[in-house]
Amino acid sequence: MKHRIDSYGFGRISIDWKSFSNDVIITPEKIIPDWFRTRGHSLAVEDLAEILAAPPAALVVGLGAYSVMKPPESTIKQLEGKGMKLICLPTAGAMEEYNRRSAAGENVVAALHLTC
Repeated sequence: MKHRIDSYGFGRISIDWKSFSNDVIITPEKIIPDWFRTRGHSLAVEDLAEILAAPPAALVVGLGAYSVMKPPESTIKQLEGKGMKLICLPTAGAMEEYNRRSAAGENVVAALHLTC
């Protein structure tokens, strides 16, 4: 099933016409609400364990409205080492990138930080 992000605003996102107010992961199969990172505004490989069993071709990371969340270089290298294309953008741009890739039929996952 393809998911579509309908809208995003600071602290709120609508996916398939359902509203979420906490960070989310979107896979082709499901939406994982209330996504929690072990180190706050840092992205660790462990934070993505649920998607790494079958890594997508592309992972779109929404860094937040002001790009406060950052993946350390070690995380970037580990994820790319699993064969994923990693795309990190402010969340509004990540929303557009995810929708574009998903609509084109790509195997894409989005991990989205909704606030700062």
